[in-house]
Amino acid sequence: MSAHVLNILKKPMITEKGTILVEKNVYTFEVAANATKTDIKNAVEKAFKVNVTAVNTIQCRDRSRRMGRYVSAVRKWKKAMVRIADGQKIKIFEGA
Repeated sequence: MSAHVLNILKKPMITEKGTILVEKNVYTFEVAANATKTDIKNAVEKAFKVNVTAVNTIQCRDRSRRMGRYVSAVRKWKKAMVRIADGQKIKIFEGA
């Protein structure tokens, strides 16, 4: 993977909902906040050698979290749900 791909794709998100979506060929990633859908598509295709058919993005807003009397901020981040072509798989999600 090139540095450009690593700057766009932060990490795969392996959650309960995400594992259900894997059966429908939809994979979830945390991505850079300034990444566009085209950037995400190109990064996934280049990193995992698959054909991407659709990309949906979600901006997760920042919020505050309380721990006792202390309040801290949880950063905002961007999530991408990537649909790949039928018959293709991404190996990272198979072990989960």
